[in-house]
Amino acid sequence: MINYKILIVDKIDDIGINLLKNQQDFQVDIKIGLDRKELLDIIGDYDGLIIRSDTKVDAELMDKAVKLKIVGRAGNGVDNINIPEATKRGIIIANTPDSNSISACELTIALLLSTSRNVALSDNYLKGGNWDRDRFMGNELFGKTLGIIGLGRIGALVATRMNAFGMKVIAYDPYISKERFDRYNAEKKNTLAELIRESDFITIHTPKTEETLGIIGMEEVELMKSGVRIVNAARGNLLNEKALCHGLAIGRIASVGLDVHEKEPRKDAEIYKFPNVVVTPHIGATTVEAQQNVGLTIAQQVLYGLRGEIVPNAVNLPLIHRDELKALKPYIDLMETLGKIYYQLNQHAIKHVEINYWGEVGCQDTEMATIAFIKGLLEPVMKEKVNYINAKVIAQESGIGLTVQNFCDHYDNYSNLITIKIINSKGEEFTLDGTISNKGEGKLVQLLGYEVDVTPSDYMLVLQNRDVPGVIGQVGTFIGLENVNVATMQVGRKLKGDKALMVLTIDDNLSKAALNKLSKTENILWAKVIQC
Repeated sequence: MINYKILIVDKIDDIGINLLKNQQDFQVDIKIGLDRKELLDIIGDYDGLIIRSDTKVDAELMDKAVKLKIVGRAGNGVDNINIPEATKRGIIIANTPDSNSISACELTIALLLSTSRNVALSDNYLKGGNWDRDRFMGNELFGKTLGIIGLGRIGALVATRMNAFGMKVIAYDPYISKERFDRYNAEKKNTLAELIRESDFITIHTPKTEETLGIIGMEEVELMKSGVRIVNAARGNLLNEKALCHGLAIGRIASVGLDVHEKEPRKDAEIYKFPNVVVTPHIGATTVEAQQNVGLTIAQQVLYGLRGEIVPNAVNLPLIHRDELKALKPYIDLMETLGKIYYQLNQHAIKHVEINYWGEVGCQDTEMATIAFIKGLLEPVMKEKVNYINAKVIAQESGIGLTVQNFCDHYDNYSNLITIKIINSKGEEFTLDGTISNKGEGKLVQLLGYEVDVTPSDYMLVLQNRDVPGVIGQVGTFIGLENVNVATMQVGRKLKGDKALMVLTIDDNLSKAALNKLSKTENILWAKVIQC
């Protein structure tokens, strides 16, 4: 049975196509080179779309794409996609930022080595029928200072490798934590000017934004050491080529290596006339491995998105690296489960949600876990209309306030704990807490002010009763007569002889008639089944 239809309009590696085609419930249509009208005419039939940089995904296309759940961009840049519009519509936008990182890193290093040792220049000289070693005096990388602008994925890979070369690595990135600098043995510089003054070699690894366009210009060239060597394999226009030409002409800059250019494609430019400039035609991702990784990764992202799972590379979600996702996944799953509880126990509209992360989890980036909670919270009333992408937007539009705080301190003897308070339209407080056990299991440890210890299951029977003898046996007997098996039972109370709360994990659902009958049983105040 076909549940999902995917349209591929730009070329990706066969390894990705085969992954999708091997899913029994997927139909994959490959239609390379469609014109705009043809695409608009057919996009309404598809749940997923895979593109590269040429296909424009705008509001017009989304109006036609009534079933579209995810757009996979095979590559990094997403300038051709209206991301805010997609987010409002709950359409996941995913790319492949990590897939060509190794290739881009290695090309950066190749340009560093080629420019510092005059590889391209001496190659041309020798092939021209000449031999002269002295004219190609170069520099070692060992012991030199490498300044990295942008310590993201590729910048960190370059730092790791150049540490092995014996270089002193310094870096400038105002948006990266000090811990990341320490992890990659890079000395943090607080300003770009500091980095430029101290660097013998400079590489740049930032995205192209208004802030980074022309980040190195005439003013920065004047700050550079004499004989500095510069490489850019990130994005064109990050370096002002006129300023580079000036630096090369006066001897301030010893060499430049460029894989990206102010205008692409092009075959001629003023900077190409300098013999100590090595250029390549934007081949940072042009390796067999990178293209296989891109194809496989974007196929996996689309697969995750259509299956309703977390998409690690979703552009309109917080970015989660593989290692971070592995650590956070239990919390994300737990939070989505906890979110589903409220509307199955309480029907009143929500005014505000307060989430506090404590201990080990409080020291992490918990944005994705918060989104998972909001998704779970809205799912019982909105079903498939809510997903990880639009959950916070829908909550905001629904007037639900949100406060989130993170604390590294332990709370109430828990090494990690998430406390949640929901205030509804009647001013009532609904509380629940969760934790991750030493076995990596999500646990509900507090509900409505009652301490419990429950590993959530597909079906949980929650009931409030008078704290009198015989009620536990009464409930067990009732469920047994309904031919439903009880997996676990937890009982919590605040004061002896007052009210108590039971939470039972059960193997099957209870009918509405059975729940009504149970709720009318002596000493039972109410009973409801939560489906997680």
